[in-house]
Amino acid sequence: MDPLALARWQFGITTVYHFFMVPLTIGLSMMVAWFHTRWYRHRDEADLRLTKFFGKLFLINFAMGVVTGIVQEFQFGMGWADYSRFVGDVFGAPLAMEALVAFFLESTFLGLWIFGWGRIPEKLHLATIWAAAIGTWLSAYFIIAANSWMQHPVGATYNPETGRAEMTDIWAVLTNVTTLAAYPHVIAASVMTAGLFVAGIAAWYLIRRDPGDPDRRGMRYAMRFGLWLTLAASAVVIISGDEQARIMFDQQPMKMAAAEALCETEEGAGFSVFAVGNVDAECDVRSLVIPGLTSFLADRDFNATIPGVLDLQEEYSELYGEGDYRPNLIVTYWSFRAMMGFGFFGMGVAVVSLWLTRKGRALPTGRWMTPLTVFTMLTPFLGNAFGWIFTEMGRQPWVVAPNLDGDLKIALLTENAVSPSLSTTEVAISLFGFAAVYGILAVVEIFLLTRYVQAGPDSTMFALPVDHPWGDSDRDDDSGHDDHDRDDHDGDTPPDRGSPTDADDEQFAFAY
Repeated sequence: MDPLALARWQFGITTVYHFFMVPLTIGLSMMVAWFHTRWYRHRDEADLRLTKFFGKLFLINFAMGVVTGIVQEFQFGMGWADYSRFVGDVFGAPLAMEALVAFFLESTFLGLWIFGWGRIPEKLHLATIWAAAIGTWLSAYFIIAANSWMQHPVGATYNPETGRAEMTDIWAVLTNVTTLAAYPHVIAASVMTAGLFVAGIAAWYLIRRDPGDPDRRGMRYAMRFGLWLTLAASAVVIISGDEQARIMFDQQPMKMAAAEALCETEEGAGFSVFAVGNVDAECDVRSLVIPGLTSFLADRDFNATIPGVLDLQEEYSELYGEGDYRPNLIVTYWSFRAMMGFGFFGMGVAVVSLWLTRKGRALPTGRWMTPLTVFTMLTPFLGNAFGWIFTEMGRQPWVVAPNLDGDLKIALLTENAVSPSLSTTEVAISLFGFAAVYGILAVVEIFLLTRYVQAGPDSTMFALPVDHPWGDSDRDDDSGHDDHDRDDHDGDTPPDRGSPTDADDEQFAFAY
C-alpha cells in the first residue's frame, strides 16, 4: 500500500472517530443548559439532578472531543503538508477564529460552570453554561465554514508565484452558500443525536429502576423531552438535507450522480432505495427506484435531466485533463443510504416512543427493550459518521473541489495534497499509533460513560445539596419565584453549614 492510501486511511479513521464526539457535545450542551435553566426557574430537585447527571456525561464527552481534535491538527501537518501549504492562507482563518473566539468562549465558560457551583451568583452561573453552549455551536460554524470552502472554494484567488490559494474576502468564506446549507443540517443532526442519547439513557433507567426510585419522574421528563427534541430536529435535518441536495447538484454533480450510482445521464432520474449487485462495476443494479425523485431533489422538477457518472467523467477529462474523476461508487452510494436509514430509524423510534408513553403511560418493559434502547442511541452516531464519510468521499478525487463559478486554479487533487517526503513505513507507524491511542481512548470513554450512567444521578449529587444556599440573592430580585427552600436564611450566608470549607472545595472539584 502506498503512502497516499495509508494517509487517507489515517485521515478517515481519526476524523470519523473524532466526529463521534462532536455531535453529542453540540447537542448535549444545549440540553444541559436547558435542564439548568429549569432548575433555576422552578427549584425542582429533579431538574438539578438531571443537570448534574447529564452535565457530567457532557464533560466526559467534551474532554474526549478535545483530545481527539488535537490529533487532527497534528495529522494535517504530518500527513498533508502540501494540502496545508496550498489552503493555509484561507483554511487557517476560520480555524483561527474557532480557536480564538469559539473555543475560548466554550472552554472558559465551561470551566466557570464546572467550578462555579456555589461560588458565583446563580444567575451568572446559569449564564456560563449558556455561554459555553453558544461557544460550542459557534465553534461548529467555523469548522463547517472551513470544510465548506473545500467543497466550494469562494473568496480567494490563486497566486502563481506562491502556488497557493490566498484569501480575498473573509466574509465570502464565512457566508459561503455551502456553509449556510450545511450548518443547520449538522446542528440539527447533533441535536437529534443528543436527544436520542438522553432519551435512551432515561428509558434505560425507567426500565431498570424500581417504581419508587426518586429519579423516575425526572428521567421520564428527560426521555420525553429528548424524544420531542429528536422529532423536531429530524424535521430540520430533512429540510436542510433537501436544500443540500439541490446545492450539491449545482456545485458537485459528480457527487450527486455517485450517490445514486447513476452511470448514464437520465431525464426524470429516479431515487434508488437499495441495490443488488456491485454498483461500482455495473449500471443496472439499482433496485426499488422511486421514479423522478432524484430529479426533483436536484432541481425541483421530476423531469429534470441528471448527468451520469460516465458522462461527467468524460466532461471532466476535457476540462481538467486526463484522470479518473469518479469517487468510489460503493462507498458513496451505501454511505448515503446508511446516513438516511439510521436517521429515519431514530425518527421512527421517537414517534413510536412518544405514542406509547402518551398521557402518563408507562414505557414497555419487555426484554427486547434494553437492546433496542442501546441500539437506538447508537443510530444517530452511525448516521452522522456515514454522512461525514459521504461528504468527504463523494468529493474525491479532489481534496479541494473546483468551483466552476470561481477561480478554476483553486483546486487540489488528493494525490497532490499528501506530504511528499512521507514513506510508507512512516505513515504506517503513525497510522497504527493513532489507531492504538484512539482504541484506548474509546475504551476509556465507554468505561467512564457506562460507569456514571450505571451509578445514576446519585453519583453527581453529593457535591451540591438541593437546598444549596449560596448565591441566590439575585433570584429574589429578578425571577419573582418563591424560594421555599430558603425560608430559614437570607440567601447570602448559610446559617447551618457556614462558609465553604476545604472539604467542600474537594467535593466540588471531584464532582466534575
